[in-house]
Amino acid sequence: MELTKDQETKFKKLGINSVLELALTIPSSYEDYRVETSLQTAKPQVIDATIESVYCAPNSLQITFYAHNFGHIIQGVIFKPKPYMMHAFSVGQRDYFYGLIDCKMGHCSMTMPKKITQIGKITAKYRSSLRNDVMNRLVSELITKENLVQAGLKEKYAQEILTLHFPEQVPQKELREFSLQTLKYLELFIYLSQLHKKRRYFKTLVTKEGEYTSWTQKLPFELTQEQQSAIEDIKSDFSKDVAARRMIVGDVGSGKTMVILASAYMMHPQKSILMAPTTILANQLFEEAQKFLDLKCVLVTNKTKKVDLNEYDFIIGTHALLYRELPQAGLVMVDEQHRFGTAQRSLLEKLVSSGEKKPHFLQFSATPIPRTQAMIEASHIDVSLITSTPFKKDIDSKVIHKSDFKDLLEHINSEIEKNNQVLLVYPLVEQSEVLEYQSIDEARAYWEKNFDNVYVTHGKDKEKEQVLLDFRENGNILIATTVVEVGISLPRLTTVVIVGAERLGLSTLHQLRGRVSRTGLKGYCYLYTNRQESKRLEEFVKTTNGFDIANLDLRYRKSGDLLKGLNQSGSQFRYFDFALDEDIVQEVKKDLVY
Repeated sequence: MELTKDQETKFKKLGINSVLELALTIPSSYEDYRVETSLQTAKPQVIDATIESVYCAPNSLQITFYAHNFGHIIQGVIFKPKPYMMHAFSVGQRDYFYGLIDCKMGHCSMTMPKKITQIGKITAKYRSSLRNDVMNRLVSELITKENLVQAGLKEKYAQEILTLHFPEQVPQKELREFSLQTLKYLELFIYLSQLHKKRRYFKTLVTKEGEYTSWTQKLPFELTQEQQSAIEDIKSDFSKDVAARRMIVGDVGSGKTMVILASAYMMHPQKSILMAPTTILANQLFEEAQKFLDLKCVLVTNKTKKVDLNEYDFIIGTHALLYRELPQAGLVMVDEQHRFGTAQRSLLEKLVSSGEKKPHFLQFSATPIPRTQAMIEASHIDVSLITSTPFKKDIDSKVIHKSDFKDLLEHINSEIEKNNQVLLVYPLVEQSEVLEYQSIDEARAYWEKNFDNVYVTHGKDKEKEQVLLDFRENGNILIATTVVEVGISLPRLTTVVIVGAERLGLSTLHQLRGRVSRTGLKGYCYLYTNRQESKRLEEFVKTTNGFDIANLDLRYRKSGDLLKGLNQSGSQFRYFDFALDEDIVQEVKKDLVY
């Protein structure tokens, strides 16, 4: 529908773009301007009254009304009156006034009476940047059943929106259940429509019927069902003349590396490029590619000498790739995509695009997201989830306290005797007045004195990648901050102890737990806390699937690290709840006809 110039100006002032967004701006309260004949105390009401007297006291204006509709004298009082109010009330005038009426011992008073001109209906009060009468007029002009249905809203929801803006009775303070459901639906409907409009389709550089079964048959293991279905999704993407935009989200240790390698295999003889966030990760992926792919692979880091990249089929590197002359590639992949800025991701893509044509683009993440978020993301990018792992991890998780320290030391000693490794994660590097836990600086002396081959690293450590490599080969104990959350594979690591575990989001805890037992060894995860009880940690200990953890994280509202992506796109949901409203996402997606 077309808006008038005046309506467009008002929309701009309200910071909205559509009638549906206006519909979502519901009244914050209501005033009942119907004239009643029975007086109800402790409730705002309208009086049809003649002013009998006006008295100016130092800090108040006192008015005596005769209310014709009640046949009663009512004493009005205005505290700290503005100058113009003095002239609004003159003796002998008969008008309609509105205010809170209270009666004690037969005497009735009205606090802060105001003169009104519109009577006989319930008037909505809006908190907005427009004056209330202007806002009411705008809503009356635009919020009609016809406009709402035309904008795509179902009739039952359109009717409920009308009830919220133009009620026949004063609604309760608490929203009715169906009203709340309507607002959640409307909020998500608006958001997903906007997301879908943002999605851009580009012609692709390469359309091909990829094949991967001849490669999987040679592997020394079988791929899981979910790995195969993610590869099938990508195979189908490659066959279209539109450049793929897909996010593959796997749980920790779900084997997404194999999906990366299968994608490069299917793209051959066209080139593939993969960017990883750290040298260690890039190196690991390069080693896996050399082991399982019969392609010419090259590793590019800031230490790599200039080589002619045109000679290689699969180019793997860190952000150093952004500063190289890159050949045209049919496929661009980014691993642990949340570790790169949007600008870095799109720059990589631009480097290998040709005019309007773009490469297929796949991004991988090992941070599971709630199913609701996955469904929402799917409006502007295709999503494949890998929720199972190639082998069942055997990890015991347990919440521990100070009293368990002796048992913990025994466990650490016995693991070191078996030639296994232990990771101790501390919340801080240096001592803090505020935190009741030791920092790395305070704790390291104890461990270094009592154990051999203790390594220490943290986020600000410039040598952290080297320390991790040295530890992998020679270490017994690694003391670190959450820097080890994503990255290096430590095959002998069987135990992680997380100090001050209640301070971390559950998804971060899950990432840290995912560092152990990567090769099928028996693993242990100890969550050390000074709190007597923590329901959140107890639930975490019982849950092993990363996607369930992501939902738990939402339930306990430690969801900052999960929702950042959505909040960055300017969406702060007021009514919709990620943890509880999966059914509403499904309904909206079904109803949105693109």
